[in-house]
Amino acid sequence: MTSAFAGAVVGAAPVVLVAHGSRDPRAAGATRALARAVEAARPGTTVLPSWLDHTEPGPTGVLRDLAAAGHPRAVLVPLLLTAAYHRKVDIPAAVAAARESGPPMDVRITDVLGPADGMVDGALLAGLRRRLAEAAAGPVDALVLAAAGTRDPRARGSVGRVATALGAELGVPCRVSYASAAPPAAGVAVAKLRAAGARRVAVAAYFLAPGLFHDRVLAAARDAGATAVAAPLTDAPDLADLVLRRVDAARPR
Repeated sequence: MTSAFAGAVVGAAPVVLVAHGSRDPRAAGATRALARAVEAARPGTTVLPSWLDHTEPGPTGVLRDLAAAGHPRAVLVPLLLTAAYHRKVDIPAAVAAARESGPPMDVRITDVLGPADGMVDGALLAGLRRRLAEAAAGPVDALVLAAAGTRDPRARGSVGRVATALGAELGVPCRVSYASAAPPAAGVAVAKLRAAGARRVAVAAYFLAPGLFHDRVLAAARDAGATAVAAPLTDAPDLADLVLRRVDAARPR
């Protein structure tokens, strides 16, 4: 057993980050980096990464180990940008499995990192703006917010709210694109904005980690004439702040 589970902790509950998981090792590295960033931002709090697929450990195993080590409670943060299937089904199932097979433990599941109750958190927008500023040399006159994609219309609606908020902050039109599951693709969105007269179109990456989807967006957007494509949020300080806001909101008052 690692030192992360050594003995019951008095004070802050451990935080368990739950990412989707990917065959691309860069994605797991990004999740581990975010866990370190959250720990650094909140000294004294244990932050443990986990994954639903492709990478170990899973959230069920992490929660079981914490309970076995004497932790009476934990806060689980879904590293997801929309509240679609994984938040509604997979994560509650993982928590239920830990409760069924391990010692009793109070597990509080936070909201996803995307819009909660229709509100776009300022820390999320700050992270997107940070990555855009790192990628774009000079001002832009239009944006594309590139997301992974989902068939859930409510989840797509939440992506649209982020695009609207980001465009309003920067004072330029912002359109949504998806790497899978829904149109338009990033290249199509960039091309339409350019055809409408935009000369400097940048792409904001609505991704938490690098991988196949971001690579696809990067290639398609550049081919369509985008002037810049932002990197994923990964361990941006703003994202660590957003994780802690979700943790604080989920703790008992």
